[in-house]
Amino acid sequence: MRALLVVNPAATTTSARTRDVLIHALASEMKLEAITTEYRGHGRDLARRAAESGEIDLVVALGGDGTVNEVVNGLLHHGPEPEGLPRLAVVPGGSTNVFARALGIPNDAVEATGAILDALREQSERTVGLGLASGTPGTEDESVPSRWFTFCAGVGFDASVIGRVEQQRARGKRSTHALYVRQVMRQFLDDPHRRAGVISLERPGADPITDLALSIVCNTSPWSFLGNRPLYASPKASFDTGLDVLGLTKLSTPAVARYATQLLMSSPERGPHGKHATTLHDLTDFTLNSKVPLPFQMDGDHLGLRTSVTFTGVRRALRVIV
Repeated sequence: MRALLVVNPAATTTSARTRDVLIHALASEMKLEAITTEYRGHGRDLARRAAESGEIDLVVALGGDGTVNEVVNGLLHHGPEPEGLPRLAVVPGGSTNVFARALGIPNDAVEATGAILDALREQSERTVGLGLASGTPGTEDESVPSRWFTFCAGVGFDASVIGRVEQQRARGKRSTHALYVRQVMRQFLDDPHRRAGVISLERPGADPITDLALSIVCNTSPWSFLGNRPLYASPKASFDTGLDVLGLTKLSTPAVARYATQLLMSSPERGPHGKHATTLHDLTDFTLNSKVPLPFQMDGDHLGLRTSVTFTGVRRALRVIV
């Protein structure tokens, strides 16, 4: 088997020594080329070249969800073709690793490597659906390049929080769950749109859903983790269906306290709910529009401001080793 290992040297939960051990373990079972990323987007470029070469059977992403997202976008640069593209394997090295954990991959990098090698010997894989976000035709964002996401995207509040976290990390702060919680509180206090939402959701054959203050798009469940606790924003979301959406029309102090508690207590059977909550399941095509430019995130990566994003749920997009 010919394989490419894309290594993020800044992965927060793996040391250089651990990465060397993992590389040797993988190289003992396959013809492996390991390349360390050197700039933002390098993982995408490496995966794209691997897919276009026709010579690589497997691409392994060693890093967090951002590294996985780059690799997926490189593999799918010319569109989904599950049987014709290299398979993907993930060795989690980030602080949260939502995609890997949603697939049932151990959150420990060494254990995950062992599980991947076992899965390869047993030829165990699954084909997963993914989300695609594009600039909406006829809007100022129509020229924004399309991008795939593996587990979530969001316009507004959650993207603002991620932007704050990235600013703190740029100042040298470590990416921890406590850091995220602090930025959630600061965003809540500063958010100018939490009492009167400016986001609307439009989809074919249905009336628009308006005045959303928060919009989270999920491709799988859980949506995220707080430590070892899974958080289910859209419990029905699955790699085998389209996209799910959780929208909230009000982020007052009582509403946030209620929905935050529901999220912390959420389960595979029930997520946030109530008169200010909108939940939609298994959507294939829809658009989120905003009256003002709002932060946009995909797979925990802040991508700037948007006024309109069109989403597509694509079933059976990529083969993954599990």
